[in-house]
Amino acid sequence: MKLLIKYLSLCWFRNNPADLTPPKSFMWKTVAFYLVSGMIVEGLISDPADGTLEVLLRTVMAFTSIGTLLFVIKQREYFNQLFTAIFVCENFIMTLATVTEGMYFLMVMKHYEYAEEVSIGIGALLLVWYLAIVGYIFRQFFSYKMSASLTMAVSYFVLTYGIPMLFMDI
Repeated sequence: MKLLIKYLSLCWFRNNPADLTPPKSFMWKTVAFYLVSGMIVEGLISDPADGTLEVLLRTVMAFTSIGTLLFVIKQREYFNQLFTAIFVCENFIMTLATVTEGMYFLMVMKHYEYAEEVSIGIGALLLVWYLAIVGYIFRQFFSYKMSASLTMAVSYFVLTYGIPMLFMDI
């Protein structure tokens, strides 16, 4: 539990992910939670089979993106630390997105006039927060400048969410 709290503190821009060394069981639990929560959210948004495939593609793209980055900068030994830090924070944001989906459903059922605007606003806030978190992780892990870290975060987002989404539209 202490390790999870240390990782979750990354979502509040505390701790250095390079200082956190996760055991293998923690890493795989993080990936399992990512897959399950992603499939739930995508299943609520679209067809469950398509959502499952998209989440699997996102996972492959995330591993590939992180692995390629670390291979290029010759720091492959940090793969487990980096992907765990990013995935724990993604899981946190995904949990908040799931709550937002539930809240949107309730607002629609109660005929709240601005349900869609509230949901989109919270989604946009979560996206900006997610990019800031991933940028923070890159900045802390590699000592990049803020602009480079945010560029890396946006690139990571486009690779892990954009490419699977494009693939699913084919």
